[in-house]
Amino acid sequence: MTYAELIQLYFERSNALQWYWTLYVIVIGGLLAFASQRQRADPLTTALVTVLFAFFAFKNMDAIADTSRQRFAALELVKKFAPPPADPLGVAQARAILEPTLNPPELGGVRNFHYASDALTIAALWAMELRRRRAAREAVAAR
Repeated sequence: MTYAELIQLYFERSNALQWYWTLYVIVIGGLLAFASQRQRADPLTTALVTVLFAFFAFKNMDAIADTSRQRFAALELVKKFAPPPADPLGVAQARAILEPTLNPPELGGVRNFHYASDALTIAALWAMELRRRRAAREAVAAR
């Protein structure tokens, strides 16, 4: 592989990772929009949505972890690449400029952020459910 191909591989894995995060944010947005539009309290629906979201979040984090490991592997290959003795393409110069900017976050921090976001999303779902239940009790009491 050439240095350019290794850099391309690194950024392809970065783009794939970005798509997993984009999908995650879209699902959370849709889920919270759905939950906020519901009128009646229904703990069974909220429980089902919670379980389905947890399944999605688990698989999404798994895909993010796999892609992150691939990106770290590509970065290791980039850093270990030995340009030919005669460097007509300027790999050494490109390396000196580009490689210091390739600093992906550690997987542990990414995982913790994902789990915290998962917990906050589930908490928001149940907070909305509890608000609907409280509003239904207040409506009955006001009659």
